[in-house]
Amino acid sequence: MSPKILVIDDEPQIRRMLRIALKSDGYDVIDTESGEKGLALLARQQPDLVVLDLGLPDMDGHQVLAQLRGWSTTPVIVLSVRSSEKEKVMALDFGAQDYVTKPFSIEEFLARVRANIRDHHRPIAFSILDDGYLQIDLTKRLVAVRGHKIDLTPKEYAVLSLLAKAPNCVITQTHLLKEIWGPSHLENTHYLRIIVSHLRQKIGDDPSEPKYIKTEAGVGYRLVFNEHSQ
Repeated sequence: MSPKILVIDDEPQIRRMLRIALKSDGYDVIDTESGEKGLALLARQQPDLVVLDLGLPDMDGHQVLAQLRGWSTTPVIVLSVRSSEKEKVMALDFGAQDYVTKPFSIEEFLARVRANIRDHHRPIAFSILDDGYLQIDLTKRLVAVRGHKIDLTPKEYAVLSLLAKAPNCVITQTHLLKEIWGPSHLENTHYLRIIVSHLRQKIGDDPSEPKYIKTEAGVGYRLVFNEHSQ
């Protein structure tokens, strides 16, 4: 059975373009123009992923996101013209897995759809990332490069493990700072920059063009793992 995707967007041309692109990639697609109808379809159809616009005619997309997160763990990709860091951080903190700004590359969008559906359907017991170069074993608290163990400080491991628990998804600076340093350090983003710099150095990730730990400017970080991850 093909994965099912629900598109909630008030622009007919966007819905049409996404229907064509997603169906050509093998997905079943249902769509609607309003938040209320979208929530109803989510409950009835149980899609594998939701694509959500923020500027809806009946309610703000953040409200839709907050409501669905009250009872659903379905991954959500926000697709919006709103490009401010505040909007991105709010959406991700409210429970979105990803944020794509319009106008957008359809190929990149489809890649993010594939990554989010793949990660959502991994077993709950999933605890090892291994692409042949970098291995992260959350059960053994082990990080290795080409089979050689890498020594990390407690804070370095804490940041990397939080990213590894949601590979290919953006983890906000706010969430990382709150979880690792506590709520009194939410403004200390330089802590994260230092830790990420050390992590990249230790795993051999080029800081000018990182393969694994990607920076989402002003928002947070994403641990990228390819489809050969175990």
